[in-house]
Amino acid sequence: MEPLLDRLALVERHVTRAVEAVDSDQGASPVLRAVVREFQREAAKARSILTTSTSTLASREAVVEVEQAGDSANVAAAADPGAAEPTRKAVELAHQAMCLIKYEGASAS
Repeated sequence: MEPLLDRLALVERHVTRAVEAVDSDQGASPVLRAVVREFQREAAKARSILTTSTSTLASREAVVEVEQAGDSANVAAAADPGAAEPTRKAVELAHQAMCLIKYEGASAS
């Protein structure tokens, strides 16, 4: 299994694509934009913690925060009536990438 930091980097690439999709989607609501950007901030924060902290607890909490932000972004994208389908798909893909980290972590335990 790839290191957690590498798997998180993949999530960040998907989140970046989701942010780009939301930013270019004229129908996306300001709320959706804010929630997806929070997903991006939490992923960057987790990367920083994973690269600088030796605390397993801090790393775990950071990943959980990314997961929660991803859940919120996915729900917001699905609920936004103005969001285009490619925007919804980009957010969903980023969310699924994060869910895979959770699943793989649970499987490894």
